[in-house]
Amino acid sequence: MVATPIGNARDITLRTLDILASADVLAAEDTRSLRRLMEIHGVPLGDRQVLAYHDHNGARMRPRLLAELAAGRSVAYASEAGTPMISDPGFDLVRGARDGGWPVTAAPGAAAVITALTIAGLPTDRFLFAGFLPNAKGARRAGLKELAATPATLAFYESPKRLAAMLADAATILGPDRPAAVCRELTKKFEEVRSGTLAELAAELADQPVKGEIVVLVGRGAAPEATADEVDAALREALSTLSVRDAADQVSSALGLSRRPIYQRAMALRAEGD
Repeated sequence: MVATPIGNARDITLRTLDILASADVLAAEDTRSLRRLMEIHGVPLGDRQVLAYHDHNGARMRPRLLAELAAGRSVAYASEAGTPMISDPGFDLVRGARDGGWPVTAAPGAAAVITALTIAGLPTDRFLFAGFLPNAKGARRAGLKELAATPATLAFYESPKRLAAMLADAATILGPDRPAAVCRELTKKFEEVRSGTLAELAAELADQPVKGEIVVLVGRGAAPEATADEVDAALREALSTLSVRDAADQVSSALGLSRRPIYQRAMALRAEGD
């Protein structure tokens, strides 16, 4: 599984170039993109084919690629742009290879979601990649509602045509004052990051068409504060297998609470148990 650039063709690793040059069989989500990338970097194709493997032909093509592995040949799969398995059809291919007992490895590289998190200025100590939201308004809002209290930065992929509607729904469901960023055309000539609250970005982009690949980041939400009974239940469960120190660390992190009072309560519960 080889990662390919998301924009700038020079964002490719030497290891990926080696794999593309030496693999017995090449497969790609977009064969034209892979051929062009190999041309840019002077990687000879020789007499090898580049086989298309995507959402529409996966069930038909997968047995052929697995047969190549069974015959002892190496297979390299590249997504159209970025890292395979991140909003990419490679999942069933990897699972099929692993189920067949063949080793699977990755040549890591660019990923739009990681690139956006790197430059947007929102917290990255904890984030949730939610991929593409549903197209329909009702389903999209339901999906956002499920994520509203997630104590992590939320990351979405979005199309230019749906961006305005997505931001409007996010402002309504997640809250108009949540900090957010719209990252567009990452690593390309017209790379752009727009930051603001969800309400500000929704208003700014409501009637302003945009182009390119888009990542939307939304600052973390606040989970409902746990009750004393919920804290005690979590601590008792943790204390059944962990020390007081480790139980306090686990519960305070999971519930988003200050460690000191959680540690003191854990000490009290352990004393009661003794």
